[in-house]
Amino acid sequence: MKTSKLFGLHSVQAALDNSPGKIVRVWVDAQRDDKRLNKIVADLAQLGMEPEKTERKKLDRLAAGHNHQGIAAEVAMPEVLSESDLKDAVLILEYSALFLVLDNVQDPHNLGACLRTADAAGAHGVIITKDNSVSITPAVCKVASGAAETMPVYQVTNLARALRWLKEQGIWVVGAAGDADKSVYHSDLTMPLAIVIGAEGAGMRRLTKDQCDFLVKLPMLGQVESLNLSVATGVLLYEALRQRTQIA
Repeated sequence: MKTSKLFGLHSVQAALDNSPGKIVRVWVDAQRDDKRLNKIVADLAQLGMEPEKTERKKLDRLAAGHNHQGIAAEVAMPEVLSESDLKDAVLILEYSALFLVLDNVQDPHNLGACLRTADAAGAHGVIITKDNSVSITPAVCKVASGAAETMPVYQVTNLARALRWLKEQGIWVVGAAGDADKSVYHSDLTMPLAIVIGAEGAGMRRLTKDQCDFLVKLPMLGQVESLNLSVATGVLLYEALRQRTQIA
């Protein structure tokens, strides 16, 4: 079992709320007494867990520069699923597919934010590349605020091959590209869909782009040329959600 440490009230509370069974061990500052920390200790007690009370200096050493706010936890890391798991999941889907595909995204903050948005928008999973891509890390988990535990993450060795397979299953592959002819607001996103987002700066790779059934762009009316990757992801996923639920 691969474990990692979380620091701070928000991170530990998120672990308690979303994946309490993955908490292995907790340390708290024996001298600290505040409402939020006491609530976490009480929640742990309900689970039959008693945190280890320790000195602030030990927490400082454990945190190695992170702001621990008097609490640290060792947790089992969320599992990264395989391409085989992805195929199994697609074949048993009961509703129109909605997947987010990240092509060589390397910033853990972007991945964490994308997981959080994908969870909120009701996506069925996030697909990432095995090479040249960030995987699930403590930084990703912190930004995701619990979504790393609830949103399936599938890691594939050959993204182009995985996209071809998705298309064979009736899932349309749409890529986000600044040079696309059509705006996302004039595109049909109600069909089974895999939305592909390229890497920071570089965008989609050519082989990935070649697998897309169509491309869409976001209107850019100001002076900046593009949006942050995770912001663009949020716009695209929520436009798909709006169309699917016919929200005015």
